[in-house]
Order: sequence, then structure tokens, then C-alpha cells
Amino acid sequence: MTLAPPAPLHTSTVVVPRRRKPRRSPRKALLGALGIVGFLAVWQLVAAAGIVNPSQLPSAVDTFARLGVMVGDLEFWRNVGRTMTAWAIGLIIASVLGIALGGLVGLIPFLRKATHSTVEFLRPIPSVALIPLAILAYGIQIQAALVIIVYACFWQVFVQVLYGVADIDTVARDTARSYGLTRVAQLRSLVLPTALPYIFTGLRLAASVALILAITAEMTIQNPGLGQVLVVAYNIGNISTVYAVVVVTGVLGLLINLVFRFVERRALAWHQSIRGEELL
Repeated sequence: MTLAPPAPLHTSTVVVPRRRKPRRSPRKALLGALGIVGFLAVWQLVAAAGIVNPSQLPSAVDTFARLGVMVGDLEFWRNVGRTMTAWAIGLIIASVLGIALGGLVGLIPFLRKATHSTVEFLRPIPSVALIPLAILAYGIQIQAALVIIVYACFWQVFVQVLYGVADIDTVARDTARSYGLTRVAQLRSLVLPTALPYIFTGLRLAASVALILAITAEMTIQNPGLGQVLVVAYNIGNISTVYAVVVVTGVLGLLINLVFRFVERRALAWHQSIRGEELL
């Protein structure tokens, strides 16, 4: 009697569907756009109804008409470039100093204890209080504006780096030491991943502060830029230009924040805070 060969065994393959990256709902962008439209509508209605003196509040139509004229002027873009140049230089200097000194002080307990009182004394000093000293030292030059910008932005980055270094898990640090990791390996594998979210937060905050101080310095020191345009327009009674420059500064601040948020999301895509934010 011949036995038939056993039927071949068919192994079933389980296909695991790829997890799709959650798409951001357009609801947030739509609500933001509706908020802007509503604000402009209220602005126009208040000005048209004469609730506020036209010499103090021009209509939205007049303001954006003036803005359209300014956009077509080459000098306007030169002033934007001057403001953004001071912003970029001051932010870069403050970021480099803040990250370097913050990491050094944060990693050495003795330095952190020795500088604690000095930091707490210097950090609350308003940067605008340094304007007279900056003018005495550099006159009406970009260096005077940089003194103010760097001072204000440095503390934003420095403090965040201190918090980031202090957030390192002690168990992870002891484990790294027990495995004999070098200083460089500990910085790369332990310190940097922990402190990086704090560093990006400090940079994003410093970027906004740098723009504020760049315009403030131009208004007070009279350096060429958007701040100087705003003061000159106010002095001659050109209120529509004043509001147009205010709108431009608001747009610049929004673009800066969006760019830094974009870079932060890409660089920290692995971090739980960014993953949780994308799921919302």
C-alpha cells in the first residue's frame, strides 16, 4: 500500500499595515485665518464708525494701501534687511555664547554653585537699561544695537541649557560612567539628546526677543532700520506708515516663529513632546 505524500504546509503571512503618519488637521489653520479676517474686519469697522480718532487709528484699508506702496520701494527692503541683519548677528552671537557657557556651567557642579548668585543678579536686568552705556561705547552704530540684543538673548539660551543639562537622569549618567564611556561619548549619547529640546526652546524664544530688541534699538539709538522708519513716521504724523510698519514687524515675528518651529519639529521628530504634539 502506497501512502500519498503529505500535503504541503502553507504558512500564512501576517501583513502588518504600516502606521500612517497622522495628518495635521486643517481646522487649526482655518481657525487662525478666520481670526485674522475677523480682526481686520473689526479694525475696519471701528475706524469707519469713527469710534477712534482717525489721526490715532487709520483704517485697515488705508494701512494696507500704504503698505502696498512701501513694498514697492527699494528703501523699505533695505530697512528690512538692516533690521534682520542686526537680528541674525545678535542671535548667532547670543546662541553660541549661551550654549557654550550654559553647557560648561551646567556640567561642572562647582561652577554652577559659584555662578548662581551672579546669574540671578544679572538676568533680571532689563536690556533696555544698557542703551545709554551702549551709545556711550559705540555711538549710533550697529554694535550698540548688538550689545542690547546679545544681552537679552543670551539669558534665554543660557538658562534653557542649564535646565537641559540638569534634567539628565542620574541613573543613566551612572550607567554611562560604569560602562567607561568617554567624555565625548557621554556628551554625544547622553547630554546632547537630553538637552537638545531645551536648546531649541531657548533658541526659539531668543529669536523672538532678538527681533523685539533689534527694532527697539533702532527706535532709541536711531540705527537705520524699521524702528527708525517707525519713529520718523510718528514724528511727522504719518500714522498709516506707523501702523504699516507695525504690521510688517508682526509678520516678521510670525515667520521667524514658524521657521524655528519647523526646524524644531524636524530635528526633534524622535522626541516624545513632538510626537505627542503631532497626534493632537
